Amino acid sequence: MNQPLSTETIYNAQAGNWLRSEKVLLSDFTARPRVLEELGDIAGQDILDFGCGEGYVSRMILENGARSIFGIDSSAEMISQAQAMAAELELSTASYTAANAVTFDQFPQKSFDKAIAVFLFNYLTIEEMTQVMTKVRSLLASTGTFVFTVPHPCLPFMREETPPFYFKHGDKSYLDGINQTFEGKIWRRDGIPVSVRCVHKTFSHYFEALKAAGFNLLPQVNELAVTDEHLALDPEFFGPLKGYPLHVLFKVQVND
Repeated sequence: MNQPLSTETIYNAQAGNWLRSEKVLLSDFTARPRVLEELGDIAGQDILDFGCGEGYVSRMILENGARSIFGIDSSAEMISQAQAMAAELELSTASYTAANAVTFDQFPQKSFDKAIAVFLFNYLTIEEMTQVMTKVRSLLASTGTFVFTVPHPCLPFMREETPPFYFKHGDKSYLDGINQTFEGKIWRRDGIPVSVRCVHKTFSHYFEALKAAGFNLLPQVNELAVTDEHLALDPEFFGPLKGYPLHVLFKVQVND
């Protein structure tokens, strides 16, 4: 029986299809702009980016006035691209490290104003996710904010395996697929698919992990989907997803 490819192997192999300077992937339209929106005013702030990929979001964070960004990703190829783009754009306050988010502990400072994890937790088990959330909580300032996105827990069970976004759930149901890995694909607008995966969790697991990590306020929760603006822009691309819950955005404040 063939062993599944590691997440690092998948992303090292397809890193070139993630490199971009403008919206290309489906989630660049349906999720990432909302992350920037929920971060709010970040002028002069230090931001932590767990699962930074090739740095697309972190570059926009710096463009929006952040003082610095520190990004971590398990894919050495993605980090190499992030570093190259930062050098090309002369983003001297962008720093990136290839590392496992669960075990990494060599942070450049003891406190960050805000932290993000854009589609990181769908690659981690519940236990690993809780460890990372605990780490984020320890690194956030007393008035810090944590924003993260994940695939909507219901999506794998609602959509067939068709473009532009799906996960294969096999014979697993919503409740018996917990901590199981569902392979999937998400498309770019130019028709190129990239492989993604989701270690399935229910809504309860995200709330429980945040509580275990030491966040004592209820998070803001937004279910993200295709909007009328997306449909007007490209009905052929976005149309098949109309009415489906695609992602979930969580925003939680520190309350020391």
